[in-house]
Amino acid sequence: MLLLFDDEHKEHLSFLTSVDVDVVREFCKIAMGFVRKGANPKIYQSAAQKLSVPVDTVQHGVEGLMYLMTECAKLMVSEIDFQDSILVLGFSDELKSELLQLYLENRKEIRRLLSDISLKLPHYHTLEWRLDVQVASRTLRHQVQPSVVLKLHTTEDGEKKAQVLETDPANLVHLTNTLEAALNEMKGQHCRRILRNIK
Repeated sequence: MLLLFDDEHKEHLSFLTSVDVDVVREFCKIAMGFVRKGANPKIYQSAAQKLSVPVDTVQHGVEGLMYLMTECAKLMVSEIDFQDSILVLGFSDELKSELLQLYLENRKEIRRLLSDISLKLPHYHTLEWRLDVQVASRTLRHQVQPSVVLKLHTTEDGEKKAQVLETDPANLVHLTNTLEAALNEMKGQHCRRILRNIK
């Protein structure tokens, strides 16, 4: 799968064509540090002083490299697709091979870091339900008001939680139809293609 770059990203990475490969190698180390620990403005300032360029240029170059590596790792881009993706950026052969080597060395670590920072959502455990019907009250003798009480048990980080919900049958039917439509959508080709690229 090829990675497509917008004009702004191409502009940020175009700075790398005007510097030496050793500088790009250092930028790659800074970008990997960015992925691991976050941004460090002091590193940008010292690199900008050494290269005699504005701090923003260095920052955009590092962020562009970081985006390139994380997106390629996220999509599990193959070697050939990675090379084809960066072909449009106008890099030299030496720079392309350096970036490819960096990507191949770090893609597993980047995927692990991305999975560590992803959302941890509760997982379904069990569902208990009960149908309650109020057939009369003091003011209305012959009314029927059905309601469904649901107790949803979820598991989050090994800890079980329970939520009690109450709804009327009409809303429950609407909720069921909506969830079934979502499940059917997940079976479609478009969603399967997206899921295949996420994994």
